[in-house]
Amino acid sequence: MSETAVLVHADAEELAQSAAARIVVGLADAQLVRGYASLVLTGGRTSAIIHRALRESPARDAVEWSHVDVWFADERFLPQGHADRNETQARADLLDALPLDPARLHPMPASDGPDGDDPEAAAARYARELAEASRPARLPYFDLMLLGVGEDGHVASVFPEHPVVYETRPVSAVRGSPKPPPVRITLTLPTLNKAAELWLLATGTEKSEAVGMALSGPGPVQLPAAGVAGVDRTLWMLDRLAAAHVPPRLRSLR
Repeated sequence: MSETAVLVHADAEELAQSAAARIVVGLADAQLVRGYASLVLTGGRTSAIIHRALRESPARDAVEWSHVDVWFADERFLPQGHADRNETQARADLLDALPLDPARLHPMPASDGPDGDDPEAAAARYARELAEASRPARLPYFDLMLLGVGEDGHVASVFPEHPVVYETRPVSAVRGSPKPPPVRITLTLPTLNKAAELWLLATGTEKSEAVGMALSGPGPVQLPAAGVAGVDRTLWMLDRLAAAHVPPRLRSLR
């Protein structure tokens, strides 16, 4: 049975340091069992500070990075190298500093990629890549997935009341995103729920209402953050500001 924990940190920097240490332990433990591990990244302010903390962590070399598959939960459908792409930000903050195997780095297609400006074809391409990696039974089952929680309760690029909430395909194009840019690619809720351990990350007062609501049990259509969970464990990592509306009985201070 999956367990859920809520960890409240003093501030965003403390959260980032804690998350970086936990990432190292989680990936190293997975490699001890199977020899490889898988990590799913996303974009956003909180993710960025975690990426930088992991890059600077003296413990990061405990992971055999050449045996880590890195995937993305969502992507802004923009040209390769665009500053607003999650891949571009993750490379600058973390990935370019790690000895990754290029074949194990799986960015989502760009709008100037092989499918051109067709996000549906690009989403189908990423779904095929996931399916290929699942042989033999490696994916879609991720060891660790990091998801930021938006002010409106969205995760990845699954937004409240948007048609993508109902999508059952593993990867979907998103048109008419309420946040710019309007066209994106995202893992869907069924795929987001295939991580052994899933972390929901939030910092700042503007996230507090969405976090409190998500932990109160609304449906995923109204609040996608309430519709995701790890197969084994769901970990909410918050700073004190984002945890303002979390019931005290649910909090574990760190």
